[in-house]
Amino acid sequence: MPSEPPVPPALLSHRVPDLGALELLLAVARHGSLGRAARDVGITQPAASSRIRSMERQLGLALLDRSPRGSRLTDAGALVTDWARRVVEAAEAFDAGAQALRDRRDSRLRVAASMTIAEYLLPGWLIALRAERPGTAVSLLAGNSAVVAERLLSGEADLGFVEGLSVPQGLDGTVIAHDRLVVVVAPSHAWARRRTPLTPAELAATPLILREHGSGTRQVLDAALAVHGPLAPPLLELSSTTALKGAAESGAGPCVLSELALGEELSARRLVKVPIAGARLRRQLRAVWPSGHRPTGPARDLLALTRAEPSGGAGQAY
Repeated sequence: MPSEPPVPPALLSHRVPDLGALELLLAVARHGSLGRAARDVGITQPAASSRIRSMERQLGLALLDRSPRGSRLTDAGALVTDWARRVVEAAEAFDAGAQALRDRRDSRLRVAASMTIAEYLLPGWLIALRAERPGTAVSLLAGNSAVVAERLLSGEADLGFVEGLSVPQGLDGTVIAHDRLVVVVAPSHAWARRRTPLTPAELAATPLILREHGSGTRQVLDAALAVHGPLAPPLLELSSTTALKGAAESGAGPCVLSELALGEELSARRLVKVPIAGARLRRQLRAVWPSGHRPTGPARDLLALTRAEPSGGAGQAY
């Protein structure tokens, strides 16, 4: 006959009293009184009596002799109290170790962000985070969206921010704001005096000053113009928003940038926005993190701050 499978042992948690009950028993041993023990652990005497009786039923042992003069440990109760003391001390060591790990985690925050978010949104969020967590040291790596994904997946960053079309593979994310790309030129450029909007085909056929491949800005622009004919080779490819604006201001050619990055230049008319019709140039800005590892500690708090108030108009839907 085939042997019967072994009966799995009962779960330890079903046979061992919880820490609160063990701490109460230790308090009774210290004070020799259930009433004083109840006050020590912050519960009522009836609740303490009920908890001790429940522990006695769970263990199948009488732990206390009760009398008008107080409560005295039985022989079994004295042994259980010794064991309880070791369990509580181990739990305290466990709690202290876990707190040390939390303190180490909370002492630093490594953020990776694509250029537009790093330059125009993150400074305000990080100032607000510092007010909430003055003891947290924050480091920021600015790069394109592809670099942000690499840093998160390699464990070199705790939280990332990207501007591309979708959440990079291997990451989870949430939309935190909206943005749109705009075409800008120097005031001396012929497009600054146009009376009709650009068409997507015109934009696609024109050599432009652009961000490099791998940037969220470039992904959105390439996707928007791909159906409107072959894209002209870029006039310049630059990895810095500041460099792009400088090149456009010098009159080198048209540039496509985030509207978030252009407030000062447009208001001072160092650059002029050129209307374009028929191209979808809006995009979502996202916070991202490794799949299955939702942010905790300072990263969680920073994520909450990104949703607290729209920054620089980023919260508007276009």
